[in-house]
Amino acid sequence: MDLGLTGRTVIVTGASGGIGREIARGFAAEGADVVLAYHHSQAGAERLAKEIGGRSLVAPYELDGGGSARGLIESVLGWSGRIDVLVNNAVHWGATEPDAGLPFDAVPDERWQTVIRANIEGALRLSRAVVPSMRERGWGRMVHISSSIAVDGMPGGEYYGAAKAALHGFSRSAAFGLGKDGDILSNVVMPGFTRTETNVAMVEQAGGHYSARAPIGRLLDAAEVASAVVYLGSAANTGITGQAVKVTGGA
Repeated sequence: MDLGLTGRTVIVTGASGGIGREIARGFAAEGADVVLAYHHSQAGAERLAKEIGGRSLVAPYELDGGGSARGLIESVLGWSGRIDVLVNNAVHWGATEPDAGLPFDAVPDERWQTVIRANIEGALRLSRAVVPSMRERGWGRMVHISSSIAVDGMPGGEYYGAAKAALHGFSRSAAFGLGKDGDILSNVVMPGFTRTETNVAMVEQAGGHYSARAPIGRLLDAAEVASAVVYLGSAANTGITGQAVKVTGGA
């Protein structure tokens, strides 16, 4: 199937590791020009750029940086002159050692507010920044990476889940706001506990619990989640918008 991504410019935030790395690889394999936006690991993003070949741009981006979104968009437009797809994959986990095991009502205000603000405001800020380019061409795709925690819940995930649930509400309404301006679609993908190159120890420790809950009896790997993201961000997706899609192996 031709996904219609050849020559399109795709921004993937949090592209240097985990699921983001496979998302970037997936878009590159379809002929897209991929922007690998990273926060901490410039070296990781640069290695990935060499691996995927084709045309790619390595660019810094801070989810909780007020001016970072504007700087990223200026770099991308200067590089390619267009933005066709945004994948909001960067995340602020908010997991810090002092908070480990604390009930949610005991987490210090500064910490839980940072989790909320970084995850939802960061995604919204970058979404707002890419829309003018999409409207200008009358075509665009936004795919927001959420988490099954937003609907299934998890002890310790109260604030992260709240931020991701807010992202669902934004994407749903944005689909209506953008749809009248052209072929511009907005969706959410909710991975579950996923096997990646960076969480091997966690998979060994807890993977059995989650795989036992899945109808397919195993964890998905990052490439399988990425396949869904690439499809939703492609021209082959002509009518799926405003949806929150679980990609969890059925769990």
